[in-house]
Amino acid sequence: MRQQFLIPSIVMCGLILSACEKETEEEKIEKTFQEVNVIDETNLNEVLLTAADPNEAVTYFQGAAAKNPDRIDLQRGLAISLSRAKRTTEAATAWKKVTGMKGATNIDRVEYADALVRSGNWGQAKAVLDAIPPTYETFRRYRLEAVVADSRKDWKRADQFYETAVGLTTRPGGVMNNWGYSKLTRGQYDEAERLFTEAIRQDKSLFTAKNNLVLARAAQGNYSMPVVPMTQIERAMLLNTMGISAVKQGDVTTAKNLFREAIATHPQHYDEAVRSLRALEEA
Repeated sequence: MRQQFLIPSIVMCGLILSACEKETEEEKIEKTFQEVNVIDETNLNEVLLTAADPNEAVTYFQGAAAKNPDRIDLQRGLAISLSRAKRTTEAATAWKKVTGMKGATNIDRVEYADALVRSGNWGQAKAVLDAIPPTYETFRRYRLEAVVADSRKDWKRADQFYETAVGLTTRPGGVMNNWGYSKLTRGQYDEAERLFTEAIRQDKSLFTAKNNLVLARAAQGNYSMPVVPMTQIERAMLLNTMGISAVKQGDVTTAKNLFREAIATHPQHYDEAVRSLRALEEA
């Protein structure tokens, strides 16, 4: 009787152990699939953050972040996508959420400040930048510090920050253009001209710097074309800019000549310059 009782018990134990082994194997398989999914998701996230249409990326990360609200990588992906889509107000809100999460970095805080600047919230941007430790020194941080100081007309600090930012990048053309524009708004035209010229030397494709350069020269009564690399279309556009500057300074005769030269230089019909010249001649 005792043996009959033991045999079913042994069989039952064997079945239980077999079930446990099967369950463990299934868990291993599930874990493997989960790891594969994480890898696939990581690759997808990277693709969406770089190659995808920004608004498509926003839609993806909104859905993913809603399902996993505690995952900072997904919240960060949403914030980056909103910034890429130039949805600045939404981006600022998204970056604010990221900076309040566990695992947030100073990089996230700088991005938050950048979104605030782009949405025109200068005061909050300053507060965010002030909260970042001074030991965190990057080009993006000091570029933002400079433009925020500019907005407050704190010229001394702005110059310090621009100078620091220039020293922290191998491509300073853009920040030199910003610095030059700051000098232009202060009425320091010769300094502005120097910085714009240097910006173009660093990056010959910066048309904004070329346009700002002729504005700085025209403000000093110099309407000659600067010696910088330019296409024929760019030359026509710069002549038109100088013509507009001449009008603002009351030099109508010079303005007419500049508009005529712009029209003659442009390889196609230059409607903007034509309208400006016509308006002056009719007046």
